[in-house]
Amino acid sequence: MRLLLMGPAYPYRGGIAASNEQLARVLQQQGHEVELCTFRLQYPSLLFPGKSQFSQAPPPTDLTILRCLNSINPFNWIIQGRVIRKKRYDRLIVRYWTPFLAPVLGAVCRFAKSDKYGRVRIIALVDNMIPHEGHFWDVLLSRFFVSSVDDFVAMSQQVQREIKAFCSQKSVRYSPHPVYDIYGEMMSRVEAAKQLHLDSLHQWVLFFGLIRPYKGLDWLLEAWAIFKKEGGAAGKKLLVAGEFYESEEKYQKQITALGITEDVVIHNRYLPDNEVAAYFSLSDVVVQPYKSATQSGITQIAYHFNKPMIVTNVGGLAEMVPNGVVGYVTAPNPQAVADALTRFFAEGSADRFLEGIQAEKLRFTWETLAHSVTSV
Repeated sequence: MRLLLMGPAYPYRGGIAASNEQLARVLQQQGHEVELCTFRLQYPSLLFPGKSQFSQAPPPTDLTILRCLNSINPFNWIIQGRVIRKKRYDRLIVRYWTPFLAPVLGAVCRFAKSDKYGRVRIIALVDNMIPHEGHFWDVLLSRFFVSSVDDFVAMSQQVQREIKAFCSQKSVRYSPHPVYDIYGEMMSRVEAAKQLHLDSLHQWVLFFGLIRPYKGLDWLLEAWAIFKKEGGAAGKKLLVAGEFYESEEKYQKQITALGITEDVVIHNRYLPDNEVAAYFSLSDVVVQPYKSATQSGITQIAYHFNKPMIVTNVGGLAEMVPNGVVGYVTAPNPQAVADALTRFFAEGSADRFLEGIQAEKLRFTWETLAHSVTSV
């Protein structure tokens, strides 16, 4: 089939862009003709909380990426919708993760439909229906997008339920987020520590990714203080690696107040793809103390590097991390996270979880997702 995959892609950075590119590669390997349609303007700079939206890596040479969309220009939406309509794709696959982009994506989908040229089937690949930090207009905007789509693929059962609440009559297929296998291979702990300028003799607990309120870093810091008070933190360090999308200062004040300054190492910056392997290779366990969630790309990076996880029982995380098989699922509060840390290190759980990790990650393949978006 001739497919157009619409959403973030190079030169934009981040997990959604990387996963769109990987999905396009797998679709090409399956014999489809694939183009990616990304943004000329995604977020206006005043609305973007990070330092840069753009990747510093060289462009991929194996993909056709068209920079077409302007998120705030309705004239662009009309033009691009008509261009897509005339190209007569078999499928338009639209990545949806934030209501901010519902107007541009929904409008383009509407203008792309036309019986005159042979109606394109529109499939939404959905990360989130409602954002973790919501606004009163989110439901209205998401409804606008939903009404422009023919079928849906959700990457967690939580999102599948949310979509059905918007449109119970449309097809909503569940296909879990695949394992991220684009960040290289494991390296030795010593090599990873050398690359990161850290001590390989410590045991490391990793909190990885963009720091936003819903991800619960404040809970993890409280949990670490409890863990330390109960005597579990000796010889261990907490590594917080990722760019802050809010004030780092409040976390530094919390660290000082909790008396864990010597225990916490923070790398506050966006981490390029070629550095990801070092962080996961060094870590003993990955902790996601989220306050709300759907699925998580961090979980799928941890699977790739065969790392056990401690996650809170919110959203779709427990779907991805079977409790006691690849890690621990805890109640969403600091005491429960602290208890899981204590249990993990006291029982020496890392080796026990390795077999479960290797078996579980076979569920999360790019080929399965590619089939899901082309077979509806």
